[in-house]
Order: sequence, then C-alpha cells, then structure tokens
Amino acid sequence: MHAESAARGRPPTEAADETPLAPHVLVVMGATGDLAQRKLFPAVFHLWQLRLLPERFRVVCSSRTGPEIEDTFLPMVHAAVDVYRGTVDDAAWQEFSRRISFVPTSADDGAALERAVAEAAKEVGSDCEILYYLAVPPSATESVVRMLATFDVPGAAKIVLEKPFGKDLESARSLNEALHEFFEERQIYRIDHFLGKEAVQNILALRFANGIFQPVWNHQHICYVQIDVPEQIDVQGRVEFMESTGTFRDMISTHLFQLLGFVALAPPARMDADSLHHETIKVFRAIRPMDPERVVFGQYEGYRDEAGVDEASSVETFVAMEVYVDDWYWIGVPFYLRTGKALAESRRTITIGFREPPLKIFPGDVDETCNELVLELTDNPTIFADVRAKVPGPAFGLGRGRMRLALVEAFPEAEPLEAYERLLLDVMRGDSTLFISTEQVELLWRLCDPLLRNPPRPVRYPRGSWGPSEALRLPSGRGWRLPDS
Repeated sequence: MHAESAARGRPPTEAADETPLAPHVLVVMGATGDLAQRKLFPAVFHLWQLRLLPERFRVVCSSRTGPEIEDTFLPMVHAAVDVYRGTVDDAAWQEFSRRISFVPTSADDGAALERAVAEAAKEVGSDCEILYYLAVPPSATESVVRMLATFDVPGAAKIVLEKPFGKDLESARSLNEALHEFFEERQIYRIDHFLGKEAVQNILALRFANGIFQPVWNHQHICYVQIDVPEQIDVQGRVEFMESTGTFRDMISTHLFQLLGFVALAPPARMDADSLHHETIKVFRAIRPMDPERVVFGQYEGYRDEAGVDEASSVETFVAMEVYVDDWYWIGVPFYLRTGKALAESRRTITIGFREPPLKIFPGDVDETCNELVLELTDNPTIFADVRAKVPGPAFGLGRGRMRLALVEAFPEAEPLEAYERLLLDVMRGDSTLFISTEQVELLWRLCDPLLRNPPRPVRYPRGSWGPSEALRLPSGRGWRLPDS
C-alpha cells in the first residue's frame, strides 16, 4: 500500500468507484464559527480518511477575525475533529492539514482571500472547481455573496448556503435575486442537513422501491401523519440566533416541511433532482393555508432568564401545528408537526397511522390504536410497524406485536455517511437532488408569512415536558405517538 493510502486509512467505499470527482478548492466562509467547527471540518476530514475526496484538493478558510488567529486556526480545527470525529490519526492529519490555509477578511475587503483562492486554484490545476461554503450568520449571507462575485478566479464555481434562507418572503426573494445576479440555479446548493440523513433518504426507498407500500400511501389507507422532532437541549448559548429567528423559522419552515414533502410527494418519474423537486413543489403548492387556531407556539419556563433574552420576549421555543395537503393523495389527512427546545426527549420520528379494517371479525381487541408505521430518523435508522397478531395459545386472542428493520444491523458491511458528508459529496458531484430549490424556498415563505405576521402568543411550558397542554390536545383521538404508548 502506498504511504498516502496508509495515512488516509480505510479502503475506498462503494461510492469511491463512481466517476472520479473533479479537483476542488473548498472555500469556507465563517471558518471559525460553531457550524464549521462542529459539522463541516469533521465531515471533510472523514471524507478524506475514506478516500472519497479528490487527490487534488485544497481548503481555503476565512472569517472576519484578526490575523492573529492564523497561528491558532489549525489547532482549532484539529481539536474540533478530535471532539466530533474521535481521536485523529497523526499521519492522516499531517497529510490533510497541509492542504488547509487561513486568510482573514474584513467586511469591505476580500482581496487577500481572492488571491489565496486563485493561488490554490492554480496549484490544484486548470480543471479545478471552486466550492464556496457559507457557514456565516444569515445577516451576512448577501454581503458575502456579493463579495465572492467580485473574485476573478479560474474554475467553475458552486455556492452552498445554510438555512434560514431569508426570514420571510421579501428577504428570501432579495437573497435569491442577489444569488441569481452572479450564479445560475444549477450552481446554488441550499443545504438542509435533515435531507442528507440516511434515515430520511430511506423514506424514498421505502415508498418507491417496495410494492407493498406505494399502493396504500394515500388518504384511502392513511388517517394521519406525525412528524415529531423534540429536542431535550435548551438554546445552549445560541440566544442571539433564537431571538432573531425563533423555532418556526429555524425548524418548521425548513426541516419539518421538507420532511413533509418527502412523505407526501407523488412518485417521481425518475430519482433525479428535477423530478424530485417537481413533485415536492406540487406538494408545497397544495398545502392549505394554515389555520392559526390549529397552531400552538410555546416558550419554555426559564427562557427569559437566559443571558441576553429580553424579559418580555415573545420568541417561540416550541411549535406544534396541524397541516393539510389538499391534493388527490392526501385530501382530509392531517399532518401534525411538532418541535421545540427543553422537551422530555430528543427524537426524530415520523409516524404513519393506517385506517382500521372496515369490519372487525375477531372477538375482543387489544385497544383502539390503529396500525402505525414508524420511522426513527436517528444515526441508527429503524423502521417498525405496530400490528395486531394472534397470541400463541389455545384461544384466539389478539395481541400487539412489532415488525422491525434496523438498517445498520441489516447492512453490517455498509459505511454510512453523516449528513454533511453525504451532502458535501453531492455538491462536488454536481447532484442537487437533496438540496432545496429557489421555487421551494419562495413557496414555503409564501405559505408561512401570513402566520408569522400575526403569530400565536407563546404558551409557557415546563422544562422536560412534552410542551404546552394545548399542543398535547392538538391531535384528536390517538394523540401524539411520543411519548411511546
């Protein structure tokens, strides 16, 4: 084995046998921020270890900090990778870190960064591609886009943006206009890390690769859908972000509506970006205007005591709501969305409730709970179905059983990628299937704006609970699946 291969670790995965990636220069804006340290750098290093990145690859990092950080930047990245990816192999780190450089920028001067990117592109080769990753606060996104657009750097360019994509329809359109002034739609990648999760992509596989599910995936057989993403953590020092954004903009108008789109979309003609975006857009267009009476905002007790929070803050840390998709597939089926901070557990669960048989022919019954298909969207994805079955024995008694598929156990030789790893690879491949289009962004803001202009007043709820009692009563009959019953 070559010394480089030994340093970089494992043999290539199946994905490495695909068309080789073009040489790349990754430009990380906001490189000293929390997102880059927690997610992006650990993802890039792991891809390097798996030999999934091109050999000709450079990382140019920047942030609006003083030049003194240049001496401490690499140790900062090393520490982040060590914390979030496990102990770093020294040989692999030495090989990887030689490809990283850092250049501070100011709000009005990107000349030094432009030179650094141009030099890296020249070093990588004339066939390189430039990937700009904006790990910056939402308020800085548009100004950074305009700065990058002035760069005279060889190579095809792509740009990655983090949510939120604006704070309302007007700001989203302004950002989109700025982006399209300098970049074509095919060059723009709006990242939602939920869509990069193996478990979320398995929603598509479950639905469209199995003949037992697609025929019943409609209002004739399904009576409700719950998309539940509670978080046990509180704001954890991110007060400024929460105060400016709130949970609805942070989670509902992005992650949870994208999950709803995956659950509700009609079968695409093929599994590619255009087909998937087309069907998702049809779902978003069909969502009924939200009824404020069926939306609950909450704020956990003690939030206003957090440093930096106004004592009269009305920012919501919790949202639960009922949504309807008025199309031929889903007419009359309620979709219940719930997420919030400082709740009883951290979970990512989609529950599909199926209608009861029209005639009950067995004596007695277990309970009135219908059959449910449950998708646990964790790093160890699990799909299970709660069904009724005969209890073994001389009498014909019914009991409730569970059919279960644990994907990591089912495919022990597989090498799953973390969401940011998968999505970063997709950007390098030029595959926008799991990214959000301009039209999707503007459709969702058009849907959400009326509610956000006149939002419900947040109801207080205790830390460690499942949210306000008003939200617990939102789904009639069955109630929320979480906590598990």
